[in-house]
Amino acid sequence: MKRRSSAPRREAMGGLAKGLDVIRAFTRESPSLTLSEIAAHARLPAATARRCLLTLAELGYVMQSGRNFLLRPKVLELGAAYLESMDIETLTKTYLEDLARQTGDSAALTVLDGTEIVYVARTSVRTLMRLEAHVGSRFPAYPTSMGRVLLAGLSAERLQRYFESEQFVALTSHTVTDPGKLMKLVEECRRVGYSAVEDELAYGVVAVAVPVYDQSRRVVAALNTSSHSKKISKAKLVRERLALLQELSEQISRELLRVPGLSLSTQN
Repeated sequence: MKRRSSAPRREAMGGLAKGLDVIRAFTRESPSLTLSEIAAHARLPAATARRCLLTLAELGYVMQSGRNFLLRPKVLELGAAYLESMDIETLTKTYLEDLARQTGDSAALTVLDGTEIVYVARTSVRTLMRLEAHVGSRFPAYPTSMGRVLLAGLSAERLQRYFESEQFVALTSHTVTDPGKLMKLVEECRRVGYSAVEDELAYGVVAVAVPVYDQSRRVVAALNTSSHSKKISKAKLVRERLALLQELSEQISRELLRVPGLSLSTQN
């Protein structure tokens, strides 16, 4: 006869918990940390934090630059299951399809990953341009309307790091590559609440974008409508579509708050 345990058996893995504590030490305000800073944030002995970092680095989740450690994009895979369960594409599908139907063009939702925008949802009524995006497509942030909206949502410190690390290459003869001019465009976007570009990412691409917010009014995504510059000018695009875009952005922002767990996670 087996003797019953007087206490429930512990199934939790302490090492995994410590590794996750190390990952959580990195924040929007502190994306680059030393070993001692990580140990302090994670409330771990330096030797334990170091072992966690070496393991995470070997697995591709962390990289080291001098004395500092930084998260790598592979960390996004840890949230993939949640994003799939949230199904952001389905969540925004009605709004994007409505926007595309009303404008006769394409609509998209993107997030910022490092120096690039990543498409998380997109729909189009017709194909007008050689440069076609799909869910998962990546483009540099600086020559795009959505990129500038997302950059405008960064803290001053993170925005400064972006300008220090990015290389601004002219993709067309219209691409703004001067850091000073780009900074002014980002600041203007922050002030007026939208960004519009024409023939900067590629010839023929004209677009206007607005931010999507979380419950703390932090910018978490960008929503845009785009067309062909031979079909409509940038000024006309803004004049005819900005109000509609802003209305849909507010609806999507409210919809995102109803996603289970999202409201709690944005408080951390």
